[in-house]
Amino acid sequence: MKIQSSPIAVLGAGSWGTALAIVLARNGNPTHLWDIATDKIQQMAENRVNEIYLPDVAFPDSLQVFDSLADAVSGVKDILIAIPSHAFGDHLVSLKPHLIAEARIAWATKGLDKSSRLLHEVAYEVLGKQAKIAVLSGPTFAKEVAQGLPTAIALAANDQEFAKDLKQRLDSQIFRVFPSQDMVGVQLGGVVKNILAIAAGISDGLGYGANTRCAILTRGLHEMAQLGVALG
Repeated sequence: MKIQSSPIAVLGAGSWGTALAIVLARNGNPTHLWDIATDKIQQMAENRVNEIYLPDVAFPDSLQVFDSLADAVSGVKDILIAIPSHAFGDHLVSLKPHLIAEARIAWATKGLDKSSRLLHEVAYEVLGKQAKIAVLSGPTFAKEVAQGLPTAIALAANDQEFAKDLKQRLDSQIFRVFPSQDMVGVQLGGVVKNILAIAAGISDGLGYGANTRCAILTRGLHEMAQLGVALG
C-alpha cells in the first residue's frame, strides 16, 4: 500500500466520485469527500457507505466525509472534481476562493460545459493559464471500480509533476493509470465515445448483428481520431 501524508479532496459524491475516493483511500491517501447535497453527505458520514450509488462498498478508514466545501479543501494541494459537466464552470467559480496558492485541479468529469467547450478551456478561464490541471477519462463503470475489479484509465495533464503525483496516488495492480500528453484527445474520447455507444445500441436493437456493430465501432474510432486531429 502507498502511504501519502498529504490529503487529496474529491468533490462530488455521485457514483464515480465516490468510487474514485474509495480507490484513493485504499491506496493509503488521506481522502476528503464532499458533495453539495448535505443530507446525502450526513448519511454517508454516519453509515460509512454511499447507500444511493454503492451500497455494498464500505468506506476505508482513510476516507473522511465533509459537508463544507471550504473545510474539504482547506490546506489541500490536490483536488479531483467529479461532477456533471454542465455544472463544472460554476463549481470552479465557487471553489476558487477556497484554493491555496499551490492547488492543482484534476477532474474525472466527462462531457462539455453548457457552452459546448472542453473543460480545460473552462478551467483556464476561471483559474488562469498558469493553473496546473489534469483530466482522467476512460472506459470505466463506477460500481466495478469500487468493487476492485480490474480497470484502466487515461490521465492527461499540463504539468508532468502533477501527472506523476496523481498517477502514484491512483495507480495499483487493479486500477491502472496510463499517462498521456494529449489533454484534448482524452477529453474528446470521453465525450464522443458515448455517441458510438448509442449508435451501437440502436444497431443491436434493430437486429443488424455483429457485422454492423463492428463497422460502426471501426469507422467511428476512425472519425474520432480525425476529430481529435482537427481540434489539435
